[in-house]
Amino acid sequence: MPPIQDLPIRDIHLPETINWFPPAMGWWFIAIFVPIITYFLIALIQRLFQKTAIKEAKKLLKQLQTNDALTPLEKVCELSILLRRVAVIYKPEIGGLTGRAWLDYLDNSLKDAPFKNGIGRCLIDAPYQKELPPNTDLTALFQLAQMWLNVQNSNAHRPKKTA
Repeated sequence: MPPIQDLPIRDIHLPETINWFPPAMGWWFIAIFVPIITYFLIALIQRLFQKTAIKEAKKLLKQLQTNDALTPLEKVCELSILLRRVAVIYKPEIGGLTGRAWLDYLDNSLKDAPFKNGIGRCLIDAPYQKELPPNTDLTALFQLAQMWLNVQNSNAHRPKKTA
């Protein structure tokens, strides 16, 4: 038997370790699309289930109008508070307006200034009186408030213009 010659045999080599970068395609998909999909799902859920201030104010306006436990003076005071709450949500800087300035703000989005020149004038005087003047038309006042809320609702969903 001939002597065994040195055979060119190599030792067992382990494969290279797998690096963490670059990740596989699935990880890229997760890193890019999951946050985007999550953002749009959250936006969709908020849009579907969000109750806007104006929708809630319209409900409160109907409840206030049909509430027989309140006197007409209390209804006018509560109506004034309700309108101010809605206005402050969309423009916080108007929270300090009183008197004519408050009525001017309310008339800003309506034609013919019905708050300053019409039935809406009682909103600034009512909280300081013991009772409403006998000629105060509550139905017209509530219709005016409903009209103001409708205008505010259309303004709230209109895209803002950029200069």
